[in-house]
Amino acid sequence: MREETFNDEDVAESDLVTRRGTFRAIAFRADGHEHMALVYGKTALRENVLVRVHSECMTGDLFGAMRCECGDQLDAALDRIVAEGSGILVYLRGHEGRGIGLVAKVRTHVLQDEQGLDTLDSATSLGLPVDVRDYSPAARVLKHLRVTSVRLMSNNPDKIEALEADGIEVVARVPHLMRPNPHNIGYLTAKRDRLGHDLPQVDQPAASYEYPTATR
Repeated sequence: MREETFNDEDVAESDLVTRRGTFRAIAFRADGHEHMALVYGKTALRENVLVRVHSECMTGDLFGAMRCECGDQLDAALDRIVAEGSGILVYLRGHEGRGIGLVAKVRTHVLQDEQGLDTLDSATSLGLPVDVRDYSPAARVLKHLRVTSVRLMSNNPDKIEALEADGIEVVARVPHLMRPNPHNIGYLTAKRDRLGHDLPQVDQPAASYEYPTATR
C-alpha cells in the first residue's frame, strides 16, 4: 500500500542491484525534476526510519571533488543504511550549488579560487541566492512509502525544519560528519559559521575527533 502522493505516470519502482546490495529504487517526478529514493530492507509502516536526504552535487557525487564533502556523505549514508539493515536515501535533483545550478556553481568556484570568496559570498556577488533548495519532494516520497518519522542523517537544521513542516517527524538527528581536507576546510567553516550547520569537527584535529552517532 502507498499513500497517493504521485500520479501513476510520475513514479516507477524496480529493484536496483548495487555493489552494496539490492535496493528498491523509486524514481519520481516532482517540481520539474526527476528524483530517486533508494530503499534498503523493510521500512514500510515503520517509524524512526534511518533516512538521508541528499542534494545533487555532480562534482562531488560523481567526480570526487574535494572542495565539498558531498561525495563522502553520499557514500557514507549508503554504507550506514546497509550496515543498519534498513533505511532510505532520497536523492534530490535540481539542488546543484544549493539550487543555483551547475553553470552558476562553477562560476562561483572561479571566484573562490581567484578572489578567495567563500561559498556564500561567491554566490551573492553574482546576484545569486545562497540557498533555494526545496525539500518537499523528499517529504512526498517518504509519505508515498508510508514513513511518518525518521532519524535524519544531516548536519543542516534547515532540513529538519523543512521535513517537519511537510509532516515528517524527525525524532533524531544523526550527525553526518566527514573528515575535513585542505581543499574543503574553508567551505565547511562557512557552512558552520554562516549557515548554522553543526560541524564541530572543523576545529578538531582529524586524527583525534570522535564522530558522534545521534542527537536531536
